[in-house]
Amino acid sequence: MSKNIVIIGAGVAGLTTALLLSKKPGYKIHVAAKHMPGDYDIEYASPWAGANYMPVSVGGSQAAKWDAETWAPLADLARNHPEAGVHFQECEIHSRAKDAGSATATWFADLLSSNPWFAKVVPNFRTLGKDSLGPGIDSATAFTSVCINTAIYLPWLVSQCLANGVTFKRAIFEHIRDASAPGTHPRGNVDLIVNCTGLMASKLGGVEDTSVVPARGQIVLVRNEAGKMLDVSGTDDGDDEACYVMTRAAGGGTILGGSYQKGSWESQPDPNLALRIMKRAVAMCPALTNGRGVEHLDVIRHGVGLRPVREGGTRIEKEVIAGINVVHNYGAGGAGYQSSYGCALETVNLIEESLGPRSRL
Repeated sequence: MSKNIVIIGAGVAGLTTALLLSKKPGYKIHVAAKHMPGDYDIEYASPWAGANYMPVSVGGSQAAKWDAETWAPLADLARNHPEAGVHFQECEIHSRAKDAGSATATWFADLLSSNPWFAKVVPNFRTLGKDSLGPGIDSATAFTSVCINTAIYLPWLVSQCLANGVTFKRAIFEHIRDASAPGTHPRGNVDLIVNCTGLMASKLGGVEDTSVVPARGQIVLVRNEAGKMLDVSGTDDGDDEACYVMTRAAGGGTILGGSYQKGSWESQPDPNLALRIMKRAVAMCPALTNGRGVEHLDVIRHGVGLRPVREGGTRIEKEVIAGINVVHNYGAGGAGYQSSYGCALETVNLIEESLGPRSRL
């Protein structure tokens, strides 16, 4: 007999979970969410992301396992499914010795390593020679990564879910138990709720996880091509600012970032920060404007997204709330895309455990 599942949230976590679960027999899946792909809202982080594969997880950790499990599916999409909006892109990680101990360098510790755990996961990992480094850069590594056009990828996930029988509806829930109310699932009583509410897990009744906080990221989207993905260990403009460049697939433009302003809910772009972001990007990657300066950036728009950062890392757990089986998958912070398949696999396995023994993914 089929089990009725409601997934709350239609960001990359909720949609990837719905897709993987929809490939298993015996489930009728309904995604209910306030925001859907195509929306741009400060509560909805997924559309604003870069998004790429640039692991900052600690080697040997559960987060690193989820990141590792996500590489192959993303690489398969880049190689075999161009309609998903994922493409391969060469990536360089630049390190400055003077950034040691800063918030950004600490956050990027494993990413900046000369021999990170993911060196055996991604293709073409290598150390760059000193003669190839720009001014102020003390060391650098490079590898083949992917960059995702979220404006294509999120609707693609929806289309794949729809093809597998998943249903979708906009809904707002004050309490998690409301997702099991009569009439919520189009096929009857709800057997299990999957909580993929991201930052809103901090406000959802029955969950109210106060360890989930925003880490504000501001970006500038431009038409200029970078030619490669770039990231540096820090900036001279403060611990909560960062410098990275990535070009999205299929004409999605180039993302210039950024910031990591923990605890800030501010939704509007800061013009002064935007100017610093653009100046840093052009200095790091002169190819953006062929060496002609920041005034030659062709801006599409400015954006702000709030990463759902959870103290202690992503929460993937099962529990019973108000008599209803619940599985949580939220709080990935800036790793939402690059851990999406690993986190969804774990979530699906917990759904299986909660509802009885079945074949595991």
